[in-house]
Amino acid sequence: MKIRKAVITAAGPDQRHLPLQAVTSRSGASQTVLQVLLDEVFAAGITSARIVVAAGDTDAYRQAAGPHAEQVAFIEQPKPAGYGDAILQAKDFIGGDPFLLMVSDHLYLSHTGSSCISQLLKTAETYECSVSAVQATHESKLPLYGAVGGVKVPQATGLYEIRNVLEKPSPTLAEQHLTIPGLRAAQYLCFFGMHALSPKFVEILSDGSGNGVSACLGKLAKTERCLAYEIQGRRFNLDEQNGLLIAQLALALDGPHRDGVLVSLLELLATSSRPA
Repeated sequence: MKIRKAVITAAGPDQRHLPLQAVTSRSGASQTVLQVLLDEVFAAGITSARIVVAAGDTDAYRQAAGPHAEQVAFIEQPKPAGYGDAILQAKDFIGGDPFLLMVSDHLYLSHTGSSCISQLLKTAETYECSVSAVQATHESKLPLYGAVGGVKVPQATGLYEIRNVLEKPSPTLAEQHLTIPGLRAAQYLCFFGMHALSPKFVEILSDGSGNGVSACLGKLAKTERCLAYEIQGRRFNLDEQNGLLIAQLALALDGPHRDGVLVSLLELLATSSRPA
Protein backbone atom coordinates (compact mmCIF):
# COMPACT_ATOMS: atom_id res chain seq x y z
CA MET A 1 0.00 0.00 0.00
CA LYS A 2 2.04 2.90 -1.31
CA ILE A 3 0.84 6.22 0.08
CA ARG A 4 1.38 9.57 -1.61
CA LYS A 5 -1.50 11.63 -0.15
CA ALA A 6 -1.74 13.18 3.31
CA VAL A 7 -4.60 14.75 5.26
CA ILE A 8 -3.68 16.86 8.28
CA THR A 9 -6.45 17.99 10.61
CA ALA A 10 -6.09 21.39 12.28
CA ALA A 11 -9.65 22.56 12.90
CA GLY A 12 -10.20 21.57 16.54
CA PRO A 13 -11.31 24.60 18.60
CA ASP A 14 -8.86 23.80 21.41
CA GLN A 15 -5.90 22.92 19.20
CA ARG A 16 -6.19 25.16 16.14
CA HIS A 17 -3.62 27.73 17.33
CA LEU A 18 -0.94 25.22 18.34
CA PRO A 19 0.38 24.49 14.80
CA LEU A 20 0.90 28.24 14.31
CA GLN A 21 3.32 28.50 17.24
CA ALA A 22 7.02 29.06 16.58
CA VAL A 23 9.63 26.58 17.79
CA THR A 24 13.35 26.25 17.29
CA SER A 25 13.94 23.17 15.15
CA ARG A 26 16.74 20.67 15.63
CA SER A 27 18.86 22.63 13.15
CA GLY A 28 18.47 25.76 15.26
CA ALA A 29 16.14 27.53 12.82
CA SER A 30 12.92 29.19 13.95
CA GLN A 31 9.94 27.45 12.33
CA THR A 32 6.26 27.05 13.03
CA VAL A 33 5.03 23.71 14.32
CA LEU A 34 3.18 23.30 11.02
CA GLN A 35 6.34 23.81 9.01
CA VAL A 36 8.24 21.25 11.08
CA LEU A 37 5.45 18.73 10.40
CA LEU A 38 5.35 19.49 6.68
CA ASP A 39 9.12 19.14 6.42
CA GLU A 40 8.76 15.57 7.67
CA VAL A 41 5.66 14.82 5.59
CA PHE A 42 7.22 15.73 2.25
CA ALA A 43 10.62 14.26 3.12
CA ALA A 44 8.85 10.93 3.66
CA GLY A 45 7.66 10.84 0.04
CA ILE A 46 4.20 12.38 0.28
CA THR A 47 3.52 14.35 -2.89
CA SER A 48 0.12 15.92 -2.18
CA ALA A 49 -1.36 17.17 1.09
CA ARG A 50 -4.50 18.86 2.36
CA ILE A 51 -4.81 20.65 5.70
CA VAL A 52 -8.30 20.89 7.18
CA VAL A 53 -8.61 24.16 9.12
CA ALA A 54 -11.35 26.04 10.93
CA ALA A 55 -13.41 28.58 9.01
CA GLY A 56 -11.39 31.74 8.49
CA ASP A 57 -8.00 30.17 9.35
CA THR A 58 -6.68 29.59 5.83
CA ASP A 59 -4.57 32.74 5.57
CA ALA A 60 -2.91 32.16 8.95
CA TYR A 61 -2.09 28.56 8.05
CA ARG A 62 -0.83 29.45 4.60
CA GLN A 63 1.60 31.88 6.22
CA ALA A 64 2.60 29.30 8.85
CA ALA A 65 3.34 26.73 6.12
CA GLY A 66 6.32 28.84 5.05
CA PRO A 67 8.10 27.41 1.99
CA HIS A 68 5.51 24.60 1.77
CA ALA A 69 2.61 26.99 1.17
CA GLU A 70 2.58 26.18 -2.55
CA GLN A 71 2.75 22.42 -1.94
CA VAL A 72 -0.41 22.17 0.16
CA ALA A 73 -4.04 23.17 -0.18
CA PHE A 74 -6.36 24.16 2.64
CA ILE A 75 -9.91 22.99 3.26
CA GLU A 76 -12.07 24.92 5.72
CA GLN A 77 -14.42 23.02 7.99
CA PRO A 78 -17.57 25.21 7.98
CA LYS A 79 -18.33 24.63 11.66
CA PRO A 80 -16.68 22.68 14.50
CA ALA A 81 -18.37 19.31 14.02
CA GLY A 82 -15.67 16.99 15.29
CA TYR A 83 -12.64 15.05 14.14
CA GLY A 84 -14.51 12.67 11.86
CA ASP A 85 -16.28 15.51 10.07
CA ALA A 86 -12.95 17.27 9.59
CA ILE A 87 -11.56 14.19 7.84
CA LEU A 88 -14.62 13.96 5.61
CA GLN A 89 -14.00 17.50 4.40
CA ALA A 90 -11.08 15.96 2.46
CA LYS A 91 -13.13 13.05 1.07
CA ASP A 92 -12.96 14.27 -2.54
CA PHE A 93 -9.21 14.73 -2.27
CA ILE A 94 -8.72 11.24 -0.85
CA GLY A 95 -10.85 9.67 -3.57
CA GLY A 96 -10.25 5.92 -3.65
CA ASP A 97 -6.62 6.13 -2.58
CA PRO A 98 -4.84 5.13 0.62
CA PHE A 99 -3.70 8.13 2.62
CA LEU A 100 -1.72 9.35 5.59
CA LEU A 101 -3.85 10.89 8.34
CA MET A 102 -2.15 13.16 10.86
CA VAL A 103 -3.11 15.54 13.62
CA SER A 104 -1.40 18.92 13.66
CA ASP A 105 -0.90 19.36 17.41
CA HIS A 106 1.86 16.75 17.77
CA LEU A 107 5.59 16.90 17.09
CA TYR A 108 7.78 13.84 16.60
CA LEU A 109 11.32 12.78 17.34
CA SER A 110 12.66 9.60 15.75
CA HIS A 111 15.11 7.34 17.58
CA THR A 112 16.50 6.05 14.29
CA GLY A 113 17.78 7.46 11.02
CA SER A 114 14.27 7.12 9.56
CA SER A 115 11.61 9.67 10.49
CA CYS A 116 8.48 8.57 12.34
CA ILE A 117 6.35 9.15 9.24
CA SER A 118 8.77 7.21 7.04
CA GLN A 119 8.67 4.27 9.45
CA LEU A 120 4.87 4.22 9.30
CA LEU A 121 4.64 4.50 5.51
CA LYS A 122 7.26 1.80 4.99
CA THR A 123 5.34 -0.56 7.29
CA ALA A 124 2.08 0.07 5.41
CA GLU A 125 3.82 -0.58 2.10
CA THR A 126 5.52 -3.75 3.35
CA TYR A 127 2.38 -5.31 4.82
CA GLU A 128 -0.05 -3.80 2.28
CA CYS A 129 -2.67 -2.80 4.84
CA SER A 130 -3.73 0.00 7.16
CA VAL A 131 -1.29 0.72 9.97
CA SER A 132 -1.79 2.93 13.02
CA ALA A 133 1.29 4.31 14.73
CA VAL A 134 1.25 3.69 18.48
CA GLN A 135 3.41 4.36 21.51
CA ALA A 136 3.50 2.60 24.87
CA THR A 137 1.81 5.08 27.19
CA HIS A 138 1.17 5.09 30.94
CA GLU A 139 -2.44 4.59 31.99
CA SER A 140 -2.48 8.07 33.59
CA LYS A 141 -2.57 9.50 30.06
CA LEU A 142 -5.37 7.29 28.74
CA PRO A 143 -7.84 10.25 28.92
CA LEU A 144 -5.83 11.90 26.12
CA TYR A 145 -5.67 9.12 23.52
CA GLY A 146 -7.35 6.32 21.69
CA ALA A 147 -5.76 2.95 22.44
CA VAL A 148 -5.58 -0.47 20.83
CA GLY A 149 -5.48 -4.07 21.93
CA GLY A 150 -4.28 -6.96 19.85
CA VAL A 151 -1.79 -9.76 19.33
CA LYS A 152 1.84 -9.58 18.33
CA VAL A 153 2.70 -10.34 14.72
CA PRO A 154 5.09 -13.32 14.76
CA GLN A 155 8.73 -12.57 13.93
CA ALA A 156 8.10 -8.81 13.75
CA THR A 157 9.32 -6.21 16.21
CA GLY A 158 6.74 -3.80 17.61
CA LEU A 159 3.97 -4.91 15.26
CA TYR A 160 0.48 -6.00 16.39
CA GLU A 161 -2.71 -7.22 14.77
CA ILE A 162 -5.43 -4.85 16.00
CA ARG A 163 -8.34 -6.58 17.72
CA ASN A 164 -9.90 -3.77 19.79
CA VAL A 165 -9.90 0.02 19.66
CA LEU A 166 -11.21 2.23 22.45
CA GLU A 167 -11.30 6.03 22.59
CA LYS A 168 -9.88 7.46 25.83
CA PRO A 169 -10.69 4.36 27.90
CA SER A 170 -10.64 4.22 31.67
CA PRO A 171 -7.81 2.17 33.20
CA THR A 172 -10.37 -0.48 34.14
CA LEU A 173 -11.63 -0.82 30.56
CA ALA A 174 -8.10 -0.78 29.22
CA GLU A 175 -7.07 -3.58 31.58
CA GLN A 176 -10.07 -5.65 30.50
CA HIS A 177 -9.79 -5.16 26.72
CA LEU A 178 -6.41 -3.72 25.74
CA THR A 179 -3.76 -5.56 27.75
CA ILE A 180 -0.92 -6.80 25.55
CA PRO A 181 1.61 -9.36 26.83
CA GLY A 182 5.12 -7.94 26.98
CA LEU A 183 4.24 -4.35 27.83
CA ARG A 184 5.20 -3.02 31.25
CA ALA A 185 2.53 -2.86 33.92
CA ALA A 186 0.03 0.01 33.47
CA GLN A 187 1.28 0.62 29.91
CA TYR A 188 -0.99 0.54 26.85
CA LEU A 189 -0.53 1.08 23.13
CA CYS A 190 -1.98 4.53 22.49
CA PHE A 191 -2.26 6.34 19.19
CA PHE A 192 0.73 8.32 18.02
CA GLY A 193 -1.17 10.93 15.99
CA MET A 194 -0.68 9.34 12.58
CA HIS A 195 -2.32 6.55 10.60
CA ALA A 196 -1.74 5.01 7.18
CA LEU A 197 -5.26 4.17 6.04
CA SER A 198 -6.94 2.28 3.24
CA PRO A 199 -9.88 3.89 1.36
CA LYS A 200 -12.24 1.56 3.27
CA PHE A 201 -11.78 3.74 6.35
CA VAL A 202 -13.41 6.68 4.55
CA GLU A 203 -16.31 4.48 3.50
CA ILE A 204 -16.94 3.46 7.10
CA LEU A 205 -16.61 7.03 8.33
CA SER A 206 -18.97 8.29 5.61
CA ASP A 207 -21.82 5.90 6.34
CA GLY A 208 -21.79 6.84 10.02
CA SER A 209 -21.76 3.26 11.23
CA GLY A 210 -18.48 3.68 13.09
CA ASN A 211 -19.75 6.36 15.49
CA GLY A 212 -16.41 8.19 15.87
CA VAL A 213 -12.92 7.87 14.44
CA SER A 214 -11.67 5.28 16.97
CA ALA A 215 -14.84 3.26 16.48
CA CYS A 216 -14.32 3.45 12.70
CA LEU A 217 -10.79 2.15 13.13
CA GLY A 218 -12.15 -0.67 15.26
CA LYS A 219 -14.71 -1.53 12.59
CA LEU A 220 -12.05 -1.34 9.88
CA ALA A 221 -9.99 -3.89 11.82
CA LYS A 222 -12.94 -6.26 11.73
CA THR A 223 -13.37 -5.97 7.94
CA GLU A 224 -9.75 -6.06 6.76
CA ARG A 225 -6.28 -6.49 8.20
CA CYS A 226 -5.15 -3.55 10.36
CA LEU A 227 -1.87 -3.32 12.21
CA ALA A 228 -0.50 -1.20 15.03
CA TYR A 229 3.16 -0.33 14.75
CA GLU A 230 5.18 0.78 17.75
CA ILE A 231 7.16 3.63 16.24
CA GLN A 232 10.84 3.90 17.13
CA GLY A 233 10.52 7.45 18.33
CA ARG A 234 8.42 9.62 20.55
CA ARG A 235 5.38 11.83 20.07
CA PHE A 236 4.94 15.12 21.87
CA ASN A 237 1.34 16.16 22.37
CA LEU A 238 1.38 19.96 22.37
CA ASP A 239 -2.07 20.04 23.93
CA GLU A 240 -0.85 18.48 27.17
CA GLN A 241 0.12 20.68 30.10
CA ASN A 242 3.51 22.24 29.18
CA GLY A 243 3.37 20.18 25.98
CA LEU A 244 4.87 22.84 23.73
CA LEU A 245 7.66 23.51 26.22
CA ILE A 246 8.55 19.82 26.53
CA ALA A 247 8.51 19.37 22.74
CA GLN A 248 10.79 22.37 22.33
CA LEU A 249 13.25 21.01 24.88
CA ALA A 250 13.27 17.62 23.14
CA LEU A 251 14.03 19.24 19.77
CA ALA A 252 16.77 21.37 21.27
CA LEU A 253 18.41 18.45 23.06
CA ASP A 254 18.42 16.46 19.81
CA GLY A 255 20.14 19.25 17.88
CA PRO A 256 23.71 20.50 17.44
CA HIS A 257 23.38 22.96 20.34
CA ARG A 258 22.62 20.26 22.91
CA ASP A 259 25.55 21.12 25.20
CA GLY A 260 24.58 24.78 25.41
CA VAL A 261 20.96 23.87 26.17
CA LEU A 262 22.06 21.52 28.96
CA VAL A 263 24.28 24.20 30.49
CA SER A 264 21.38 26.67 30.43
CA LEU A 265 19.04 24.14 32.05
CA LEU A 266 21.55 23.41 34.80
CA GLU A 267 22.00 27.13 35.45
CA LEU A 268 18.23 27.54 35.60
CA LEU A 269 17.87 24.71 38.09
CA ALA A 270 20.74 26.03 40.19
CA THR A 271 19.22 29.49 40.45
CA SER A 272 15.60 28.39 40.87
CA SER A 273 13.98 29.76 44.02
CA ARG A 274 12.00 26.54 44.49
CA PRO A 275 13.62 23.34 45.79
CA ALA A 276 13.83 20.46 43.33
